[in-house]
Amino acid sequence: MKRGYILNFPQLKIGHMIPKVPIMQGGMGVGISLSKLASAVANAGGIGIISGTGISVEDMRFHIRQAKARIKNAGYIGVNVLFAMNDFAEKMKAAIEEKVDFIISGAGISRDMYSWGKQAGIPVISIVSSAKLARISERLGAAAVVVEGFEAGGHLGTDRPMFAILPEVVEAVSIPVIAAGGILTGDDIAKAIAMGASGVQMGTRFVASEECDAPFAFKQKYVDAQKEDLVLVKTTVGLNGRAIKNNFTRLISGPDKLKIAKCHDCLKNCSYRFCTLDSLVTSVNGDVENGLVFAGARVGEIKEILPVKQIINNLTLEYHEAMKDRSLKQPLSL
Repeated sequence: MKRGYILNFPQLKIGHMIPKVPIMQGGMGVGISLSKLASAVANAGGIGIISGTGISVEDMRFHIRQAKARIKNAGYIGVNVLFAMNDFAEKMKAAIEEKVDFIISGAGISRDMYSWGKQAGIPVISIVSSAKLARISERLGAAAVVVEGFEAGGHLGTDRPMFAILPEVVEAVSIPVIAAGGILTGDDIAKAIAMGASGVQMGTRFVASEECDAPFAFKQKYVDAQKEDLVLVKTTVGLNGRAIKNNFTRLISGPDKLKIAKCHDCLKNCSYRFCTLDSLVTSVNGDVENGLVFAGARVGEIKEILPVKQIINNLTLEYHEAMKDRSLKQPLSL
């Protein structure tokens, strides 16, 4: 028999969702992934996510409706709501009322969110960083889990690489497992799927897209970044976050508190050393030197801002080549 290779992506199925490509776009706040980016990813065959972090309930409802209106064919839109935020329950209930395709949550686990999702017939997905958390999520009713490793941008729940955690989680649960953190190429997708993942979640690559809701200065910061420009900062959430070095990261690198103009009372637990929300709003308003610019560990490999459709097309071609190479090394057996 001739050697062959698999061209098509495996089919990802989460509840009623069966996207053309098993690629989920990360839910990045504040104001990075809203209706424009989420709908572009959905239209390109992936799964789009609107971040509910740092925006009002009314704004979140607006972006859900805008994204739905922009979807040309069948496409899937979900909302990321963080358990660590005080408005978690309000945002989750609003997302259910807007009939999103799914809800994804991290920074903690709420028993209620799974029952709310189940009552509404809406899949709830958990972001986890260990097999233990994955098992708990499945037991409580999660439709899938996103395994996020140390390579991710923003707040980090582990210091372990994603590819070290992934096989443990795949072994621990029977629901779909989505690999996240450091996924940048089609070869990364092929590797994750070969290790048992049902799909991947990508944030950093989609920030440097034409349709991303962030301002051009934010996207250009990604393109200009080098590996040595990344730094881990301790945010007021109590977790480390990976960001691109700038004037703001230098200010918060010491023990002193920064003056807070106004407390938004947004977090259930906060160190009040500075305002994480304000710092993210500052950068998304275009001042990328005096606010936080979160990014993944491989941001230095991104060299240009591309349309979402081209990014997904590139990933598809790279995946095909990776699978071809793997198949040529391992002949198919009868």
